[in-house]
Amino acid sequence: MSNFRLDNKVTLLTGGASGIGRAIAIKLADAGSFVHIIDINKDKAQEVSNIITTNGGGARVHTCDLTDQAQVQSIVDDIQNIHPISILINNAGIGFVGNVEQTTEADLDRLYNVNIKGVYNCLHACIPHFKSNGGGVILNMASVASTIGIPERFGYSMTKGAVLTMTYSIAVDYLKDNIRCNSISPARVHTPFVDEYVKRNYPGAEQAEFDRLSATQPIGRMAKPEEVAGLALYLCSDEASFITGTDYPIDGGFLKLPHKL
Repeated sequence: MSNFRLDNKVTLLTGGASGIGRAIAIKLADAGSFVHIIDINKDKAQEVSNIITTNGGGARVHTCDLTDQAQVQSIVDDIQNIHPISILINNAGIGFVGNVEQTTEADLDRLYNVNIKGVYNCLHACIPHFKSNGGGVILNMASVASTIGIPERFGYSMTKGAVLTMTYSIAVDYLKDNIRCNSISPARVHTPFVDEYVKRNYPGAEQAEFDRLSATQPIGRMAKPEEVAGLALYLCSDEASFITGTDYPIDGGFLKLPHKL
């Protein structure tokens, strides 16, 4: 059997409709996992599911507001009743640009509810099932902003720092239950969010700003979603069975090499 296979594994993936989540959904399905895509955008999520099924894989879409604990619990329980959940990937998140003065209370609440409470809700719902199933794998999407100061990312950095420390807490609390928990910390990834941000804020100078953002990674470009998905596949596979409580930067040298912000 080839390495990095997920045959007979069931994945619950949040934020799988676009960007990094879309790439992870397709990558894990190609490796044999049945992927349950949880996203607020039903149409985009269904497009991803259609790609997976067309390629011979298995997927199902669940529309969910991750900030609603009862809704999350109901969907997780329904999935578990169909087949035991093997993998949870907390990928859904929202961004925000601004320092503390530019961050309103409403902005902070919105970031907290999605990026922190949404992750907590999924962990809270899935871990009891993992315990009854004899174990499981959790992968959280953190960020280089979890560990380094980035200009005008006050609220976003706060939430991603919380994701990182939740990763450590879950890993240590559930070692005895055969539950592994790790995180990935990307630098800039070329997703639709980046394209929309550049188009909205730099009309007429989109390419120049895109090139500037790309150059902040010492390697000279942004990551591709598929590159993050490859790391996610490894960390969810049995080949990574000795890895838990670890954050994996995928950053083009951003955290360790000289660069311009």
